[in-house]
Amino acid sequence: MLIVESDRAAVEQSLFAGELHCPNCRGELRPWSSARTRAVRDQGRETALTPRRSRCSSCRKTHVLLPDTTLLRRRDALASIGAALLAKAAGEGRRRIGAALLVHPDTVRGWLRRFALRAERWRAHCWAWAHALDASLPAIEPAGSAFADALSAIGLAVSAATRRFGPRPGWGWVAVVTAGGLLANTSSPSPAP
Repeated sequence: MLIVESDRAAVEQSLFAGELHCPNCRGELRPWSSARTRAVRDQGRETALTPRRSRCSSCRKTHVLLPDTTLLRRRDALASIGAALLAKAAGEGRRRIGAALLVHPDTVRGWLRRFALRAERWRAHCWAWAHALDASLPAIEPAGSAFADALSAIGLAVSAATRRFGPRPGWGWVAVVTAGGLLANTSSPSPAP
């Protein structure tokens, strides 16, 4: 799986031009069909998403090219999930967050719990990314909880990536920095740059 921009035409152009590389061996990715269609919810609306699939010309492994508006194995858009995380850090409860985002409160609770379980790992991971992209960054000031500290580190990594590579819409850099695994059930975050 590889996080790409949400503009399908731009992804196609990059894929055909050989500008995308395998996350395993750095070989050139080539077009290879599509992944299964899935529904993505955002603010009460549901849209169909059919991610592009690619195949490495070197190691022959296939990879789903997941748009930076979504997360790995999550039905809801990253913008909704991110808004929920920020609202929780600001002191909001799951019911109020769910009502504002048009998402069931139990779904919000799942997001918040998953993030809280891995907050310290994400803090360390995103600080490593931020420091790799901008070595002049100051230390992270404690924000009062592991949850808030992790969000601060994510913000620093996103700011550093934006300064270095340019802006990306919405929560796009968060998807890139976390390799789509912000709320994944895997054992560790993706590697630092």
